[in-house]
Amino acid sequence: MAVHAHPDDEASTTGGILAKYAAEGIRTVLVTCTNGELGDTPDVAAGEQGHGDDHDTETVVALRTRELEDSCRVLGVTHLEMLGFHDSGMEGWPQNDAPGSFWSTPVDEAAKPLIALMQKYQPDVVVTYDDYGFYGHPDHIQAHRITMAALEATGSDATVYFPTFRRSGLPAFRELMEKAGMEPPPIDENEFGAPDEDIAAVVDCRRYAQQKMDALKAHVSQAGNIFFIHFPMEVFSEVFGDEAFVRERPAWDGGPPVDDLFAGLR
Repeated sequence: MAVHAHPDDEASTTGGILAKYAAEGIRTVLVTCTNGELGDTPDVAAGEQGHGDDHDTETVVALRTRELEDSCRVLGVTHLEMLGFHDSGMEGWPQNDAPGSFWSTPVDEAAKPLIALMQKYQPDVVVTYDDYGFYGHPDHIQAHRITMAALEATGSDATVYFPTFRRSGLPAFRELMEKAGMEPPPIDENEFGAPDEDIAAVVDCRRYAQQKMDALKAHVSQAGNIFFIHFPMEVFSEVFGDEAFVRERPAWDGGPPVDDLFAGLR
């Protein structure tokens, strides 16, 4: 079970594992917490956010739901579950604290539908963001909080992983972007990613890199923000062909990373 905040999040950090495990016959459940109301619309210029008073959320939700369904078909996701919370927008937006936003919903209330899904599917492995939300996004942080609350409430003994990025790989990532003629995004290297010694799993998903790219491209309305879909395929596969994870539980005691999130479970 992968718990993500918005349509398109599933493809960026877990597209490879979703495609890989689906191909291996493992049931894959994607939980998307919000409808992505505050994402871009097709008529918004690249780099501009369409979240003003005239933002057509109804159109955005319909479009992003279709894109999410297309992405799931590409990745072979077995079950898509949408919790239906309202997108809270990027950190610092006024919509963060708007009544009904995912971020403003109390954790115990927001966790209820996820508790029901965990009881239904009984996942062996759960993947969601760390407590920083991968890069500080309020909805990602809330997705982390409700996932941990649901695991506790259900008494689940699932293995729990957080997607991450090797901090040691950031210089090479910046160099690749510059060679591709792209400006690297601003990154707080004290918060983003993880030191190599904290990485518990690295899953080789190069065989599924094209599926991952195609899943990202399914979210065409958000293409202005998904900068890495513009990488040449060989660069994309090199940078995103492996997916790295920190293991929350059972606690990681160090050593070489495993190459399978189901290590010891099958």
